[in-house]
Amino acid sequence: MHEQEEDNYQIATTRKRLSAFFIDDIVVSVFLLVIFYNELSAFKDPTNLILFLESNFLTFVFLRVIYHTFFVWQNGMTIGKMMMKIRVIEMDTGYTPTFGVAFLRAGFRVVSESIFYLGYIMAYFNPMVQTLHDKLSKTVVVDV
Repeated sequence: MHEQEEDNYQIATTRKRLSAFFIDDIVVSVFLLVIFYNELSAFKDPTNLILFLESNFLTFVFLRVIYHTFFVWQNGMTIGKMMMKIRVIEMDTGYTPTFGVAFLRAGFRVVSESIFYLGYIMAYFNPMVQTLHDKLSKTVVVDV
């Protein structure tokens, strides 16, 4: 980020980012519940539910990537970020991420979650509160 642009932005706090994370997880879970309602409501045995979840794992990942890519690409904010009044910007330009950057960020986000959330823990030790997916996609989350 250019020095003069950096002064115009307030970096979003970990508290706001964590709140947005949980809101987005709830939103995606509701989407999944709506999409798979008929299949999920038919399960009486927890073993069948586990098999269903395992067999649809890639669908769940794909939906998460689509959700985060679309919203970050369109306006820099997922529903959770909108509610917390924070947004994602590209560090080099200060603008809303392009489709490619939003897709890259969403993909790395899933990887960060898959490896015991280690990519998120980075934010606590970074002055710009960047996670692994922020660092790799050259983005930062700021207050609106």
